Amino acid sequence: MARRYDSKTTTFSPEGRLYQVEYAMEAIGHAGTCLGIVAADGIVLAAERRITNKLLDDVFISDKIYKIDEDLAVSVAGITSDANVLTAELRALAQRHRLQLG
Repeated sequence: MARRYDSKTTTFSPEGRLYQVEYAMEAIGHAGTCLGIVAADGIVLAAERRITNKLLDDVFISDKIYKIDEDLAVSVAGITSDANVLTAELRALAQRHRLQLG
């Protein structure tokens, strides 16, 4: 029954549930932690790498901290493909900002 109602984020099930939102909330629970600390003399970014499969080679685990611009960095938790899309958008936004404001 859930299959008819879990293809879109705006389709409610007869029980009033949004399955896509519930799936996202469950995925968040499995994501690693990321943290940013602002100090008087700098900033610290940290991200937890969670190995979900013991057979996964450490070489292929992706980074969780990305450089956006000369002055910007971001720490991400969750799915790497989502992080890649978001960081690409942030880089484009930072470039537009630099072009407009110098």
